[in-house]
Amino acid sequence: MHHDAEARAGLLHGVSAYLLWGLFPLFWPLLEPAGAIEILAHRMVWSLLVVAIVLACTGGFGGVRAIARNRAQRTWLSLGAVVITVNWGTYIWGVNSGHVVETSLGYFINPLLTIVLGVVVLGERLRRIQWVAVGIGAAAVVVIGVDYGRVPWIALALAISFGLYGFFKKKAAAGAVDSLAVETTVLFVPALVTLGVIAAQGNLVFVHHSVGNSLLLASTGIVTAVPLLFFAAATRRLPLSVLGLLQYLAPVLQFAVGVGIRHEPLPTAELFGFVLVWIALIVLTVDGLRHQRGPSPVEESAESLAA
Repeated sequence: MHHDAEARAGLLHGVSAYLLWGLFPLFWPLLEPAGAIEILAHRMVWSLLVVAIVLACTGGFGGVRAIARNRAQRTWLSLGAVVITVNWGTYIWGVNSGHVVETSLGYFINPLLTIVLGVVVLGERLRRIQWVAVGIGAAAVVVIGVDYGRVPWIALALAISFGLYGFFKKKAAAGAVDSLAVETTVLFVPALVTLGVIAAQGNLVFVHHSVGNSLLLASTGIVTAVPLLFFAAATRRLPLSVLGLLQYLAPVLQFAVGVGIRHEPLPTAELFGFVLVWIALIVLTVDGLRHQRGPSPVEESAESLAA
């Protein structure tokens, strides 16, 4: 009975986390007229403050101090901080520039690129069906690129940066909240310098536009931390196979927001490309569920969604 209650609580926390991440495309436009770089800097600054408060109210800073004494963990998380900066900045710019559908594509193809990363970096060997899934995903990117008349660089930048972030986080093997505290500490000073430069140029929106806008910019820390805490609670209660399936809630919602709410165009060729991606993910997921000897690349990539 207790196990069932824990599973239900874990499912509720997991769904809540991915629903919030999926609704991000509705939040970032509210921060305009702030530009993507200012929004990104605020997210870094306020996230550190919020995570510090969370740590002070829960387990304390023992985990952060342990990471600070571990050179390997510091290095991996510093690299993670760099690539998540690319990921956050690209995502915010993409959403606020009217490319919500393409940003959702990035998180759809992320599990496929995670597999490629495992082959290239870790020398992993894939099953034949996994190669089929990767091939279908590659064909989808080509179809969408031909339709765009350009490489879908927003989607690829998001997928590659997020895949690398998941790899660095896995190598660091640190707790979700503790690792985010370290990453945002690494980013804190560059973020403050960025805000100072923007202010010196007379382009800072924070406290110069409206009280509501300033509060929304400050809330980026809470917006970052809350789904992370939900996700951390879910990982303690759910098997990775379930989290691996739940992770698709976020890009599905992002896609729905882009097409249904933001009314972004979806030509037939692009839709066909998305269908190919979804087929590849179905193949990959079914294969992962059939091989429960260890977490599949799809399931491992779910862990990195703590970003």
